Amino acid sequence: MAEIPMVFILAGLVAYTVLAGADFGAGLWTLLAGPGRAGRTATRDHARHAMGPVWEANHVWLIFVLVVTWTAYPRAFGSITSTLAVPLFIAVVGIVLRGASYALRGQLEGARGQRVIENLFALSSVLTPFALGTVVGGIASGRVPVGNAAGDPVTSWLNPTSVVIGALAVATGAYLAAVYLAADAHRLGEPTLERDFRARALWSGVCAGALAVAGLVVVRFDAPALFDGLTSDGGVAMIIVSAAAGLTTLFLVWRNHFGLARASAALAVAAILVGWALAQRPRLLPGLTIDQAAAGRSTLIAVIVAVVVGAVVLVPSLVLLFRLVLRGRFDPADVPDVPVPGKPHHARQRKPRLLAATAVTTLVLGVGVTVVVGDGWARVLGIVCLFAGAVSTFALTATEPPERT
Repeated sequence: MAEIPMVFILAGLVAYTVLAGADFGAGLWTLLAGPGRAGRTATRDHARHAMGPVWEANHVWLIFVLVVTWTAYPRAFGSITSTLAVPLFIAVVGIVLRGASYALRGQLEGARGQRVIENLFALSSVLTPFALGTVVGGIASGRVPVGNAAGDPVTSWLNPTSVVIGALAVATGAYLAAVYLAADAHRLGEPTLERDFRARALWSGVCAGALAVAGLVVVRFDAPALFDGLTSDGGVAMIIVSAAAGLTTLFLVWRNHFGLARASAALAVAAILVGWALAQRPRLLPGLTIDQAAAGRSTLIAVIVAVVVGAVVLVPSLVLLFRLVLRGRFDPADVPDVPVPGKPHHARQRKPRLLAATAVTTLVLGVGVTVVVGDGWARVLGIVCLFAGAVSTFALTATEPPERT
């Protein structure tokens, strides 16, 4: 049970990296808006428009990771945040400046301070992922000992592993953003922007891959324990998955298949994080395993139930948001979809009712079994029911209601 919240944390990190990471990358492309056929202004406007509906929602995952970590693993959370207070503070400042400059930019069209605000937004989009990457590097390289501010406040995050992971965080964000923005330009029917971001996706993907390989060399000498984990068992499997997905993405982008390229690019980046988790497992910090760092049993149960029940609201809402974005419902020239003949009206009505009944039943059963029943397979069944309830609720939310006649 001690590892279940860690799975939630890993899922949140993956979501934050492939979603918010792309937002940071879009900010980088506003700084590197040229050269390109579309011009600097068009490139910046395209990046800002693409991230507009989702940039705030993507930070939900960072909050989720922090809350689950300090609740389920308070000893580790205290050690990490006290030793790595400097890069975490830098990241927070970057997030605040980035949000403020993004909001102000829309109010300064043609004003004197517009260029300053744009540069502040772009620079904070680079600073924040780099700082967060150094935090990951400090933890992964074993430079965060257990205790309140027990580690060195400088070398814990300014070291070879942290610097290369920070640079990799910036590079992968740029890579993801270029792929996503090329797909958006294709959907919008902007061939010039599509070609520009296609080229950016190709060379940024190559750069990110080269940096990942260089990172393995750095880790080999700077963090041998981490390198051993990455080159054995699950770690090496994830490296292979990441490399294969990265090469697949380059091929898909080259052939202008941007929809599939979105998924393969996200998989390439997600596999890196999963590989890190598998390489470090079961060690969380030096001398502290996940089991040792975990909170009490009642706290873990409360976290698991709260996360699964909360997912019933959060996940469908975010999926609906991204579904609207990917369908172009927030585009300036929104054209309604042409109705497509489908299933009979009574069949469309029956499906939501069945999903609603399934969601209610599994949620009630899951909460009851998980909270009331003791150890054993009954509790496992309760957790499975909670997940089934979350999935059913997601499917219910994602199902379009039948049109009224």
